[in-house]
Amino acid sequence: MMRRIAVLDAPSNLGLRPPTPTSVPGCGKAPGALRDQGLLPRLRARDAGCLTPPRYDAGDWRPGDGVCHAREIADYSAALADRIGAIIDRGEFPVVLGGDCSILLGSALAMHRLGEAVGGRIGLVFVDGHSDFRHPGNASYVGAAAGEDLALVTGRGQADLAGIEGRRPYFRDVDVVVLGIRAQDEYRLDLQAAGIITRPVPALRAEGAARTAQWAHEQLADCAGYWVHVDVDVLDPAVMPAVDAPDPGGIAFAELEILLAGLVDTPHCLGVELTVFDPDYDPDGGYAAEIVNTVVSGLRPVTAPGSAPSRLRAEQAPAPAPEPRRSIDQLGPPDAPAPVHGGQLHDDAASGADVSDGGPADPDLADGDLGGAGVSTETTRPATATGGPAA
Repeated sequence: MMRRIAVLDAPSNLGLRPPTPTSVPGCGKAPGALRDQGLLPRLRARDAGCLTPPRYDAGDWRPGDGVCHAREIADYSAALADRIGAIIDRGEFPVVLGGDCSILLGSALAMHRLGEAVGGRIGLVFVDGHSDFRHPGNASYVGAAAGEDLALVTGRGQADLAGIEGRRPYFRDVDVVVLGIRAQDEYRLDLQAAGIITRPVPALRAEGAARTAQWAHEQLADCAGYWVHVDVDVLDPAVMPAVDAPDPGGIAFAELEILLAGLVDTPHCLGVELTVFDPDYDPDGGYAAEIVNTVVSGLRPVTAPGSAPSRLRAEQAPAPAPEPRRSIDQLGPPDAPAPVHGGQLHDDAASGADVSDGGPADPDLADGDLGGAGVSTETTRPATATGGPAA
């Protein structure tokens, strides 16, 4: 048996600032550009449609007003969570095509709902060139949700985005792995202080993409499953300049392909989203073609014969007269499958740094604390990490 991929378009650009006063971000065009390169037939995927976002209109928003488009993003996130949940209910593997990084809020909401239903925690593998960890505890103001998505989904920031449906945080700090940020990321010390483990590009390259994917599995071994977020600005702008914030020092397409293949090659992986590709900077479609080639190759393990589909949804609630479960109703890391039922895959006492009380991150972690030289380019949890060299 193998998993079937379902591709859902989430072409929201609500989380980005306008490129110019009279223009809107182009990343909303990304799903169409990727489809034009044959993504769906090459994946043999079901077309799960498109969730159309609200109109982009910053209106009279000014810095200091909170997150721009907050109400629209919150509504869109709830609708996106519904669509992702429906795909998982069908036993399929969702591939969500963004859009900007604010779509992570919808995915995170879906994962929190799912974790609650099965009595386990869902983790996040955050593959991104930037930490997107700006929040009121470390910045003078917030405004663009795409630069704050990791902070928001870990419970930091205004409640209308960080606590949709009263769920806060969507992911616990201890259940997040950050891969591919640059070595001098602005918020690297904040991540470290929160207990969010990272493997920036130098350490990722030193260990290799395949071993890094396995390392990420190990960090989330206590979770019932995990979601994968991929921002294409993790790639170096020499090979992928068609993003809103290119930053030198990224990885190559081949490394992203290997990393993605390693992350999805387990029923523990529940789905993937792809964000921030901007076709406005790709007039001939060449970069879109490169992305599609990488995604198709990287997702090949999902549909390989013999791959085990996730049956996490089957664990939601016992039926009055349950039939015997098949052995495939298990979910765990690839080297040690374990059932999710009975709450055996989560331990609230091990949740580590947690903001479930809805409060902001430590206000002492201000911009002035972000300088420190000599900080390791990788953080890890000693109890589970394989240990890579610091760069």
